[in-house]
Amino acid sequence: MHRVVFVLAPQVHLLDLAGPAQVFSTAPGYRLDYVAETPSVPSWQGVRLQASVEWPALRPDDLVVVPGWRDGFGPVGPALLRRIAAHHAAGGTVASVCSGAEALGRAGLLDGRRCTTHHDLQDRLTRDHPRAIVVRDVLYVSDERVVTSAGIASGIDLALHLVAQRHGPAVAARVAREMVVYARRNGHEQQASAMLRYRGHLSDVVHRVQDRIDSEFTTPLPLGDLASAAGVSERTLTRLFEAATGQTPLRYQQRLRVERAEYLIGHGTTVEAAARAVGFSDARMLRRLRARV
Repeated sequence: MHRVVFVLAPQVHLLDLAGPAQVFSTAPGYRLDYVAETPSVPSWQGVRLQASVEWPALRPDDLVVVPGWRDGFGPVGPALLRRIAAHHAAGGTVASVCSGAEALGRAGLLDGRRCTTHHDLQDRLTRDHPRAIVVRDVLYVSDERVVTSAGIASGIDLALHLVAQRHGPAVAARVAREMVVYARRNGHEQQASAMLRYRGHLSDVVHRVQDRIDSEFTTPLPLGDLASAAGVSERTLTRLFEAATGQTPLRYQQRLRVERAEYLIGHGTTVEAAARAVGFSDARMLRRLRARV
């Protein structure tokens, strides 16, 4: 049995904890422990969690995970930081989700190493730990048994990655299916998909058109059809769409196609097959768009 020790800080985010905990409790051969400075730990969502103030005996093949918390960095105390650093020094792996990277930084584990965190916290992590090499807008990064992930749901991706490393991708795939996870994402993938990056606006017309494109981006979508469905002219739709997203409807659809194709290629699909899967007649257009992006 491998141990996974979760280090709980006050105001811990439940999904930062529950996502990886569900992965490791679903995978075979893991025992989960929860440690903290006090036996009762408040979560940001209001649920109080029970934890041990005593650490279990750890071996190098065990794992320590620090989930993130609310209200900035720094609630993990010196004693816990020393235990985290000692586990790594003994050959163990340590990991963090979201703001949990700050604890790894304060434990001295990010100096000279590549790491990441939630996109809202990257500037702060860079400022507070200038010797860390902060990789922006990726899901997770692994560097010399220090594995850091972005915010909230990316902890599931991190945990599936660790399961795949230890037991192979087939086991990780079975865990993902059991958890009804749509796809196991690679670490280099962006924290926000194109379907989310261009949604930070208040135009109902554009949101409705984006909903249509999101659901049918692999098929031809003439501008006239999109405009008719939105109840506006083609010219008005183009103007509103560009003002809201910085993209034309066609360019937005192409980005969705390229992003999906990149995912397929990253999981072993040929460029030609990926191009056909996302709606291109051949791979030439996909190659041109990939180079442009």
